[in-house]
Amino acid sequence: MLDAAFFEQVFWGNTVKAYCLFGAILFLGIILKRVFSKLLSKLLFKLFKNFSQQSHDDAFVALLVKPIEVFIQLTTLYLAINQLKHPLEVAIFHYRKLVGKVKISVPVSLGDCIDRIFLFMIILSIFWIILRIIDFISHVLLFKASLTSNKSDDQLVPFLKELFKTLIIFIGFFTLLGFVFEVNVLTLITGLGIGGIAIALAAKESLENLIGSFTIFLDKPFVVGDLVKVDGVEGTVEKVGFRSTRIRTSERTMATIPNRGMIDGVLENLSLRNSRKVSFIIGLTYETSSASLRKIITEIESHINNHIGTSDDGNASFKSFGDSGLNIEVNYFVTVLNYNDFLKIRQEINLEIMDIVMRNQSDFAYPTQRLISDRPLTSDAEKEVGNDATD
Repeated sequence: MLDAAFFEQVFWGNTVKAYCLFGAILFLGIILKRVFSKLLSKLLFKLFKNFSQQSHDDAFVALLVKPIEVFIQLTTLYLAINQLKHPLEVAIFHYRKLVGKVKISVPVSLGDCIDRIFLFMIILSIFWIILRIIDFISHVLLFKASLTSNKSDDQLVPFLKELFKTLIIFIGFFTLLGFVFEVNVLTLITGLGIGGIAIALAAKESLENLIGSFTIFLDKPFVVGDLVKVDGVEGTVEKVGFRSTRIRTSERTMATIPNRGMIDGVLENLSLRNSRKVSFIIGLTYETSSASLRKIITEIESHINNHIGTSDDGNASFKSFGDSGLNIEVNYFVTVLNYNDFLKIRQEINLEIMDIVMRNQSDFAYPTQRLISDRPLTSDAEKEVGNDATD
């Protein structure tokens, strides 16, 4: 009787102590997680302080506070739950395991399941912290890239950011398989190597787009910020990713073009041109004399070559006899690349061409029809119809 009472006293004493430790650890974790997360963030920032060379500590702490809070909360909750010995030792199911040549029954307790769940969550939080550190490094590199005139680094930093984050996600995936689910990772990778051909065939287009992204970075047909035209789409390059390139069109829409199309198709980098070409045809009436026509052509060509913002190789020439008028072809290049300035120069030249035509007793032709009859018009009605047809 004494032994039973003593055992019960010790048992309940240990149980109360375990619950007290559970509550104390959980309380400290909830209360101090914010303080610990900021403190740990600042300690980690000291490792990158020389790398950043700027005051980026606020950005670093803002990125890491949330994942570190989750890590601390999960860790404290795990430590608190492990103080409860009795319920964690209860077996909830059994499974048969092959040991040598004999299969044995292995019990799985509630504590084992909780250990797996928390290990899974803690590993996820650790890799979340690593991903946030990559975000911070890319933030610093983008800041440094913005200080340089070269646009290639502005394009390279986001690409490397996505590349390293993808690698970290793959490493985290295999880490979970190995530590949580006890999968033989080496065997799995070997199996993936055997089935790699099938996977490569299934992901053929994705691999081509990935190779296309590396080709873009190596060959550099364009960089972020360039005005390009490909497959009928014209716009400014905003981002080059793993699979596609994003282009902001003149209508302010976002066009997404696969990287394979960017390197396989005919791509025009409009930002690399040194001038804008203007080419059009004007028609003058057939009543224009040859002397006036020569003078109009000479004055148009002279005005274009002497205009500010144009090259000196502009020309105007009598091209052909059209159905409704005498066709003059005009070609010139505007050396000013700004689009609004280009529109102003083109407008000034067009208005001056109108003045030149009018000053030389000519006019612009428009589609007309003329009625020709083999008998003379006798009545006033027939003459009126003939005049209307001529107009």
